[in-house]
Amino acid sequence: MSRAGVEERPGPTSLAQGIGASLPRKEDDRFMRGRGEYVANIRMVGMRDVAFVRSPVAHAHIRGIEKPAGDEDSVYVLADLDAVRPIVANSGLPGFKASAQPVLAGDKVRQVGEMIAMCVADTRAQAEDIAAQVFVDFEELPAVVDMLAARQPGAPLVHEHWGDNVFLETEVDADLDDIRRSAAIRVHRHLRTARQSMSPMEGRGVVAYWDRRLEQLVVYTAAQMPHINRTGLAGCLRLNEGQVRVIAPDVGGGFGYKGILLPEEVCVAWLAMRLGHPVRWIEDRREQLTANANCREHDYDITAYADGDGRLLAVDCEATVDSGCYSSYPFSACLEAAQVSSILPGPYKMERYRCRTWSVATNKPPILPYRGVARTGVCYAMESVMDAIAVAARIEPHEVRLRNLVQPHEMPYDNITHKHFDSGDYPESVRRAVKSIDLGQVRARQRKGEADGRRIGFGLAVFCEQGAHGTSVYHGWGIPMVPGREPAMVRLTPDGVLEMRVGVHSHGQSMETTLAQIAHEVLGIDTGRVRTVLGDTGTTPYSTGTWGSRSIVMAGGAVAQACKELRERLIHIGAWLLKQDRAQVRYAGGAVVGTTGDVGIAEIAHVWYLKPHLLPPDVDSRGLDVGVTYQTRRDSGTFSYACHAVVVAVDIQLGQVEILDYVIVEDGGALINPMVVDGQVYGGVAQGIGTALYEEMRYSADGQPLASTLADYILPGATEVPAIRIEHMETKSPYTEFGQKGIGESGAIGSPAAIANAVNDALRPFGVEINELPITPRVVLGALAAAAGRSTTHGEAA
Repeated sequence: MSRAGVEERPGPTSLAQGIGASLPRKEDDRFMRGRGEYVANIRMVGMRDVAFVRSPVAHAHIRGIEKPAGDEDSVYVLADLDAVRPIVANSGLPGFKASAQPVLAGDKVRQVGEMIAMCVADTRAQAEDIAAQVFVDFEELPAVVDMLAARQPGAPLVHEHWGDNVFLETEVDADLDDIRRSAAIRVHRHLRTARQSMSPMEGRGVVAYWDRRLEQLVVYTAAQMPHINRTGLAGCLRLNEGQVRVIAPDVGGGFGYKGILLPEEVCVAWLAMRLGHPVRWIEDRREQLTANANCREHDYDITAYADGDGRLLAVDCEATVDSGCYSSYPFSACLEAAQVSSILPGPYKMERYRCRTWSVATNKPPILPYRGVARTGVCYAMESVMDAIAVAARIEPHEVRLRNLVQPHEMPYDNITHKHFDSGDYPESVRRAVKSIDLGQVRARQRKGEADGRRIGFGLAVFCEQGAHGTSVYHGWGIPMVPGREPAMVRLTPDGVLEMRVGVHSHGQSMETTLAQIAHEVLGIDTGRVRTVLGDTGTTPYSTGTWGSRSIVMAGGAVAQACKELRERLIHIGAWLLKQDRAQVRYAGGAVVGTTGDVGIAEIAHVWYLKPHLLPPDVDSRGLDVGVTYQTRRDSGTFSYACHAVVVAVDIQLGQVEILDYVIVEDGGALINPMVVDGQVYGGVAQGIGTALYEEMRYSADGQPLASTLADYILPGATEVPAIRIEHMETKSPYTEFGQKGIGESGAIGSPAAIANAVNDALRPFGVEINELPITPRVVLGALAAAAGRSTTHGEAA
C-alpha cells in the first residue's frame, strides 16, 4: 500500500513494454471497472440543466419568439446574448463564401434542429417543460435538400446574399482530348453515397462554471481538440484565452463528431458567466441524430480511360459534396470536397487527371470530417471504376490493381496530384490479400452455386491514408487551424514517476498506453510508473488535438524527443553520482550503468529534488522537467495503406447481404502496439460496414430528417460484423521518429468499396450493378427488378 492508502498495482514485466509489444491498455483498468469519468458524470454544487428550443422546420424566417409567462427569466434568445459573436470558419481558398453561424437563430433557421432558445432549470426535465412552452412564429420557406438540385438556377437559397448555394468550387484541370480518342477502354459511373450521422457511444456534453478566484471560465466538454475549442470559445465570448480553461475528461468516442466548436458550448459557457453557477447540457440521441452534424453525402460522375490491358490512362471526375447549412469551426465546409480532387487518384498511376468539385449548401446540419474524411467516398468511386476496367479488360480485379499501383522500387513516389508516398509495397498487400481469401476457391464456389440460392461475390479495395498532415498541407487547404510543431512535456517526480503532458486527447486511441510504451522504449521505465495527462488546456501544451490519424506520429514523436533529452540529463547526473566520466557510463534498463555500479531513475530524481547538494556543479539548470516540440522530417504526412478483400452472399429473394469472409492486409509502418492497431482497424471496418450496408440519414422533400432514433437509423452490431482477419506489413516511414504511420481511419476507408464490389460481382450474372450506398435490401431488390424489367422489354422488342 502507498502512504496515501491506495493500492499500487505493479506494471507489467519489462520484457514486453516497448515498441511492438501488444501491451494491455492501461486505461482499461478504470473503464472495465466503471470508473471512467465522462462529462455526464460530473456533478457540482448548484449545477442546473439546459434544454434548447430547436427548430421543427428546415427553412424559415423567425417572425417572433414568445417566452412562457412566469418563466421569462429562465429562457434566453439571441437578443439576450449580448456581444456574443457568431461561429465563423472561413477557408482561405479562392472563391470560398462565408457563413456566420449564430449560436442561437435570430431572424432565420436553416435546418431542422437549429437552436432558437436556451432554457435553464434545476433538472433537464424541467428545462424541457419550459422549452415546450416557448412559442416561435415561423414564416416557412422552401427548403433545398438535394445537393445537385441546390446547384441549379432558381433553387431556394440557404444564404441569400451568396446568390447561389455553393460554398466553394475547385478544379484540377487537364487536357484529356487525345486520351478520349485513343483509349481502348472507357468506363463511366454515376455513384452516390448516403448522408450518415456519426454515432459515438457517448454524445456531446458541456458543463461550465465561472471560477471567481482565478477569474476564469472553466468548461468541461467532450472534445477531441480542447485547445482549439478554447480558441474558438474565447473569440465568440470576447475573452482572452487565459480567461478560458477547457477540460475534456474521458471521451466515449469521437470520429470527428467532437472535433468542432459547438454553439451549445458557447451558449452554456455564456450562461454560466451570466448566472454565476454551474450549468450543464447533455445531448440526447434524438438531438444527435436530427440536429447535429452529418457527413459523407457525396455524388460522383466519374469516367476512367485505360488501354486494352487495363492500364489506367486518365480519370475525369465531377464530385459534389452536401456540406449542410453552415461552415463548422475549425475545419470549414469545404474540407471534404476540396480534398476529393487531391486524393481521388489514390495509389494508382495515370497520365492525366481532371477533377472538379462543389461544396454545396443545403438545409441540413453542417458536415464534419467523419473518420476517413473524404477518403471513404473517393475510395468507393475509384475502386468502382477499377472493377469496371477489369470487367472491360476481361481480367480479375486484383490483376488490374497490380498493373496500376505504384511499385515498391518507385518509393518515395510523388503521384499525379503531388501526394508524396513515403514508403511501402502496395502490390504485395494485394497479392497477400488475394492469397489469404483464396480467390480460386471463391471462384469455384461461384461456379458450383449455393444450395440456398444465394449468390457469392468477391470484392477488394486498395487505398492509401494520408495521416499526420503537417503545416504545408493544411496551410494549402486554407482552413482556420493550421497544425505546427507538436509539443510534449515530461518530468520526473521525486520518487521517479514519469509525468507526460501532451496537447492531443484520447477518445479511444489508447494514448495512455502507447505513449507510455514510447517512454519505456527511450527511458526503460516501467509503463506502470508513467502518468499521461491529456485534455486540459490548463495543464497541457497547446496542440491542435486529435484528428487526421496524427497523434501517434506527432505526439509520439514529441514524447520520444522529450524523453531522449531527459535521458541525457539523467546520464549526466548519474555519471557524477557514480564518480565516473560521461564516456564511462551508459543508459540501460532505466538506470545509468557504469563500471562501478548503477543508479536508477528514482534515485537520480530523489537527488535532484531532495539532495541537491549531491548534484554536479555543471548540472543542467532546467532540471528533470523537459518541454520540446516535434515535427516530422518531411511534413507532407505519412501514407499507410491496405488491401481489403471480401466475400459476400447475396440473397436475391430478400435482398440481404451477408459478409462471409473478410481479410485485410495493411501497412501502418512500425506498429507501436499491434493490439491497439488491430482494435482501430476492427472499429473502422465496423463503421465501414455501416456505410456499405446499413446507415443512411434520409430527408423528406421539406428537409425533415427521417431517422430520429436508433430504431430508424440502423447501426451494425456484433452479428453484422464478421470475424476479420488482419495481416500486418510494417514498412517504416523514413520521416517519423520510429517509422510509425497514422492508421486510425484506415478500417473505415476501404470497407464500403470492397463490399460494394463484392455485391456487384455476385449480381453481375443478372446484369445488375449497384452504384449507391448503402446497399440495403430495398436497393438490391430494386436493382434486380429493374434489370428484370429491362430483360423483359428487350425480349418483347426482339
